[in-house]
Amino acid sequence: MSHDSLPALKGNPKSIFFTDFDGTITLKDSNDYLTDNLGYGTERRRQENINTLEGRNEFRDSFQGMMDSVKTPFPECVKVLCDNIKLDPYFKDFFSWAREAGVPVVVLSSGMVPIIRALLLHLVGPEAEEIQIVSNDVVDRPPKTMDQEGGWQIKFHDDSGFGHDKSLTIRPYREYFEQHPNETRPTFLYAGDGVSDLSAARETDLLFAKRGHDLVVFCEREGVPFTLFDDWSSILETTRDIYNGKTSLQKVAAEGMEDAKSGGNVRTTK
Repeated sequence: MSHDSLPALKGNPKSIFFTDFDGTITLKDSNDYLTDNLGYGTERRRQENINTLEGRNEFRDSFQGMMDSVKTPFPECVKVLCDNIKLDPYFKDFFSWAREAGVPVVVLSSGMVPIIRALLLHLVGPEAEEIQIVSNDVVDRPPKTMDQEGGWQIKFHDDSGFGHDKSLTIRPYREYFEQHPNETRPTFLYAGDGVSDLSAARETDLLFAKRGHDLVVFCEREGVPFTLFDDWSSILETTRDIYNGKTSLQKVAAEGMEDAKSGGNVRTTK
């Protein structure tokens, strides 16, 4: 493993920010939106989610079923999402600061690269090309092509039960610095909202867990350092303070744990 094989190390950044996409950078989950409006509908999707949470099936199988239920040609799916999915109102501020500070942003998602890239370019602008995306892909469903009805299917990133084990992207960064202890290691941060983010969070120094979501409960149980967030304004404030040495990872994590224990893990609105 070499320095050059890890894209986010280019420029020797002080921090690297890994993040989930759906429901974290965006306000709605794009895959849920497709399923609810163009696929088998909200009721069945919610039941499939319950089945997954209760261990009756794996996320990979549930997600495959969701996407298979969407027969709309893929380009039309992308257009529908660009017309309806909204960005967290403060993500652009965070990304602007990250670019100025030289902090790479890496999206790790259980969704699909073409959809994520299209949404980022539409919602953030051409500078979003700089964001590395590691996710599942979309391919033709022979004999049809993806611009035809029922002509596309998901191609999973790996063989894990999630279809994409997000920790597999972060772990090589940790291992690189374990093998090169004389090099200065960046701070690894992660933002997410779902159970699939837990494996990634274990590989980072601090998790920003979205308030009111099950991920917080899992972090408490597994002892993963975290802090709560409602939107990217608090992520920006905390990340900037860590970057500038105004606070420490340990202090932020301790305050996050205390906030959750005192009843702070209740979803709020602004």
